[in-house]
Amino acid sequence: MPLASAIVEIEDHVLKKYEIRKRLGKGAYGVVWKALDRRTGEIVALKKIFDAFRNQTDAQRTFREIAFLQQFTDHPNIVKLLNVIKAENDMDIYLVFEFMETDLHNVIKRGNILKEVHKQYIMYQMLKATMYIHSGNCVHRDQKPSNVLLDSDCFVKLCDFGLARSLSQTKRQLQRPDTDPALTEYVATRWYRAPEILLASRRYTTGVDMWSLGCILGEMLLGKPLFPGSSTLNQIERIVSAISPPTKEEIASIGSNYGASILEKASSGRPAQPLESILPAQVDPNAVDLLHRLLQFSPDRRITAAEALRHPYVRRFHSPTEEITLNRDVAPP
Repeated sequence: MPLASAIVEIEDHVLKKYEIRKRLGKGAYGVVWKALDRRTGEIVALKKIFDAFRNQTDAQRTFREIAFLQQFTDHPNIVKLLNVIKAENDMDIYLVFEFMETDLHNVIKRGNILKEVHKQYIMYQMLKATMYIHSGNCVHRDQKPSNVLLDSDCFVKLCDFGLARSLSQTKRQLQRPDTDPALTEYVATRWYRAPEILLASRRYTTGVDMWSLGCILGEMLLGKPLFPGSSTLNQIERIVSAISPPTKEEIASIGSNYGASILEKASSGRPAQPLESILPAQVDPNAVDLLHRLLQFSPDRRITAAEALRHPYVRRFHSPTEEITLNRDVAPP
């Protein structure tokens, strides 16, 4: 799209503050531009969300994105929300973020750019951001390569908090029999979803993010998605053929008859294809070990972000003074 026609989509009160440089992308929710902050001279990413409050789901997503990012503003590996501007029609909204050059999805897609040390550094930063979120008793719920922003120094910023949740709020909701917060409008990308989410468990924990981090690590090692399922059943089939099979107790702990029947179908489907046979032969053994610890069927057996920061795979970057935590629960109003 020519720049002139792109600018037509942006209202004058926004153009007074930001000079548009180029359009970066367009998705279901809106458009993102690279722009210059006229006051500070800083390059930013300007995101216009169309009809942000058209229904309860979209309104909640926009609200969560803003509310959580305002709470997490102190972490260097979480993208900073610099400004929120209302559109004159009161339906659209503009969000202004710090600018990052690319994302992990695009880097992996270009092939063989990442050396082992880059993968370790990216993983270390992801674990730092995730530990920080979890220390606030929250879950991101949508970690995937396209939500891992990167610059040319391999510096990471985690973005897109539209599906994030406060676990303390969720616990209170679960005590009300008429609600099922665990699965409300859960639309995170299937390939990175934890088994308990795929199997309709009512109980979820910080383990859902650790599973997603395992899928991201696997994708960096393999150069393509680890479990590219074509449906929920196919996703579960791919997972159970690659990891240690769940015990009867673990299946029962899902607390979902639907989940148990899906698991039964999936387990009798594909032949076993352990992780080691999916990954290239020359992969660092420490990476494979961390992958196994992240991709445990039971969320209770998955390694935590705090534990993973001490794992040999990321040890060269481990620096306790940089691994900050929150000392409070984060819950949007």
